[in-house]
Amino acid sequence: MTAERTWLPSSSHWGAFRAATDADGTLHVEPHPADPAPSPLLGNVPGTVRHRTRVQRPAIRRGWLDNGPGPTDARGDEEFVEVSWDTALDLVAEQLDRTRREHGNEAIFGGSYGWSSAGRFHHAQSQLHRFHNTIGGYTASRNNYSFGTSQALLPHLVGSTGVLLDHADSWQTLREHTDLVVAFGGLPGKNLSIASGGITRHTGSAALRDLGTDLVVISPLADDIPTGSGATWLPVEPGTDVALQLGLAHTLLTGGHHDQEFLDRCCTGFDVFADYLLGEHDGTAKSAEWAAAICGIAAADIRALAARMTAGRTLITVSWSLQRTEHGEQPVWAGLALAAMLGQIGLPGGGFGHGYGSMASIGDDAPALRLPTLPMGHNPVPTFIPVARIADLLLNPGQQYDYDGRRLTYPDIRLVHWAGGNPFHHHQDLNRLRRAFGRPDTVVVQETHWTATARHADVVLPATVALEREDVGAGYRDSHLIAMHQVLEPFGEARNDYDILAGLAQRLGVHEEFTQGRTPREWLVHLYDQWRGNLAAKGHDIPTFAEFWAAGDLQMPDVHPQAPLRAFRADPQRNPLRTPSGRIELFSETIESFGYPDCPGHPVWLPPQQQRGGPLHLIANQPATRLHGQGDVGALSQQAKVAGREAIRIHPRDAAARGISDGDVVRVFNHLGACLAGARVTEDVRPGVVVLPTGAWFDPQPDPVRPGETLCAHGNPNVLTADVPSSRLSQGCSGQHAYVEVELHTGPVPELRCSTPPLADS
Repeated sequence: MTAERTWLPSSSHWGAFRAATDADGTLHVEPHPADPAPSPLLGNVPGTVRHRTRVQRPAIRRGWLDNGPGPTDARGDEEFVEVSWDTALDLVAEQLDRTRREHGNEAIFGGSYGWSSAGRFHHAQSQLHRFHNTIGGYTASRNNYSFGTSQALLPHLVGSTGVLLDHADSWQTLREHTDLVVAFGGLPGKNLSIASGGITRHTGSAALRDLGTDLVVISPLADDIPTGSGATWLPVEPGTDVALQLGLAHTLLTGGHHDQEFLDRCCTGFDVFADYLLGEHDGTAKSAEWAAAICGIAAADIRALAARMTAGRTLITVSWSLQRTEHGEQPVWAGLALAAMLGQIGLPGGGFGHGYGSMASIGDDAPALRLPTLPMGHNPVPTFIPVARIADLLLNPGQQYDYDGRRLTYPDIRLVHWAGGNPFHHHQDLNRLRRAFGRPDTVVVQETHWTATARHADVVLPATVALEREDVGAGYRDSHLIAMHQVLEPFGEARNDYDILAGLAQRLGVHEEFTQGRTPREWLVHLYDQWRGNLAAKGHDIPTFAEFWAAGDLQMPDVHPQAPLRAFRADPQRNPLRTPSGRIELFSETIESFGYPDCPGHPVWLPPQQQRGGPLHLIANQPATRLHGQGDVGALSQQAKVAGREAIRIHPRDAAARGISDGDVVRVFNHLGACLAGARVTEDVRPGVVVLPTGAWFDPQPDPVRPGETLCAHGNPNVLTADVPSSRLSQGCSGQHAYVEVELHTGPVPELRCSTPPLADS
């Protein structure tokens, strides 16, 4: 007779769930009972927590152990030697102390960026930053890869990113008020699985199917259309959305269909933008015909869409993907200007949205309130980099660069300390990043698995996964707070990040300051009680921690603050935005004063400048089978591989011209690098476009076609994407697009190395 399983609650960035183990240790997961449409990504969980790529014991790269710290080109290629925890922590503490004594705390890069856990306490990045703040600070990173370009731009235009992202109208509001949604970049359902910090109720996909509004999807990819939505698809040429937006704006302007009253009352700078649309200074009117020649959408269709936009309540939304490109500020700014011309910003279901279809929290109608958060303290080191400039930082100490009106200098980084993240997933031009990781004296990585980042470290400290510790989980606009119980014993000798850092703090004399004398469970109670007290002061009845923990979750109190754009629209004088004018800035004197040719003071069409590495336009989008690189060794992700490689989608016309059939192993290459992938031949992409999702674990091996160079045997597209900023304003990630060639791979198919730990005698 099979013993009844004991199900314990937990959570993840792709959804809350319950987990249980059998007597033989087999892990089972099932979605939270309140989730109407659980994410299929839960299927990756059982296969990852005990996978052979888990880091079992502290390990040190052979060359660093034998020769000591220093720059080297051996990182990523050498084997590791397992050591005791005392040995590893003693060595790391010694190098932290040496670096700050000899070079100052600015020489430590602790700007770790990652999605390692949905838990609010065991958030590796927060833990790492708290630790480094107790020992004198560190060089940090600012903004994110997801929408970092917008994080620099939107404060100039509307006062903050939160005005749009934190207060987006819900799908229900759109259902009740909106006549037409125009989605630049589409509304891909795969992204609605994910929310930073977790999501208990996945409602986005069903809401899109039942939206009840007209929908126009502007994207080169058919699967950016919500399933069952009946949307109109405009398969735009990749990277040309701005030209289409300007053509629509010109059509509204010359037809007299713009809302001049709203523009005068709530915006500034429209006259400058209008002159640009009319070609007053450059002699080129941004007409529908001009736009059609660039974006591949017929001029008649552009004029027809403009007419539809004026016929009722219209929402213009721009996905985050469009700003992860060269000149990525422009589609966001031009989309905002187009919405302003319609005069509906601040009306329920109308105006401008940013991120619908990019994350489950955008459009969710769950409560919006602050969550329990670990205090990180103050970083006394003022030096920082925009997050996507990590390779520049390591390769170019002392070099100056522009960022948001400031002239900054890269510090000389001697020690990198990374926890809970994998830059060899997020970053571009991975061959360049490999060279960059060779420059510091020491690289320390706290990791759960032998990712490419761990393989490029000197010291690897094994960290627990969420199911091996206790935590409290919730995302912004989540419906529930989840008591994340410990389900599994730590794998091997893995420790949670807090205990790892507490061990370093003990050796550096700051243990009490870092821990405040609390165990992880005591921290959970402390953070929860603070959160509970704050809500109680506002009249909300929240259960005690013991009651919450026993129940497994609690439903969030109904907190729905008024959207700031509603109040602004009603009275811009009394409720101004935090911009220099207090209004929406369609022309920004501040940005114009920076003198950046790649981001002038109003929306413009700027042709791409990156080198064309081939005839096909590669889109490196987010995967449907995992979160970034997390779960790549899981069952769902592995089932989607082709011949063990990441699948690349190619149009039948392009495949036939190259002798490629569905299921073939192909070589994808350009001037930056090469990778192997498995071909999926489909009409769901435009001719001339190929799609290779990010997240396949980077597996560099000797390139048989280019002697002396490497290729990724597994299919990571970031060996092909250029490490160049979106602009001098944001220095944001531009890795969404690249130009490549694809050919049939006729040589031997190499065995994957990324699934075998790089250990001595392994």
